[in-house]
Amino acid sequence: MKQTTLGKLLVGVACVVAFGVAVAQETSTTTTSTSGATGTTTTEATTTTSAGTITAYTPGSDYITFRTTAGAEPTRYYYTKDTTILDPEGKTSSWSVVRPDTPATVYYVREGDRMIVRKIILSKPTTIEKETTTTTTTRP
Repeated sequence: MKQTTLGKLLVGVACVVAFGVAVAQETSTTTTSTSGATGTTTTEATTTTSAGTITAYTPGSDYITFRTTAGAEPTRYYYTKDTTILDPEGKTSSWSVVRPDTPATVYYVREGDRMIVRKIILSKPTTIEKETTTTTTTRP
């Protein structure tokens, strides 16, 4: 009986891990259509979601580097003035809270060979805690 329960537990854990990997990066869809009557070409890009860690951000640059898994190479994701930064509670934040090694989810569209970020949702609070130690010495 224990082997059956343990087997079911292991299968359940494997399913959860597989689902997490599948959800971590969705595929994007781009649809291009041309109107025969007007000759107008319309391209529609679908936003793709990717979960991982911000590995580098330099204020004043136009990109962040982002890694989806620990073993993956970091990839450049370009941002614009319209890119929105959200904290874990969904409140809008500024770029000053973006730090390397911050878990996040990015929502982007692919434009040519670039990933253009529309929204970044940080996964944990971005507060910086300081530890202060005070030593008092008395002299005779």
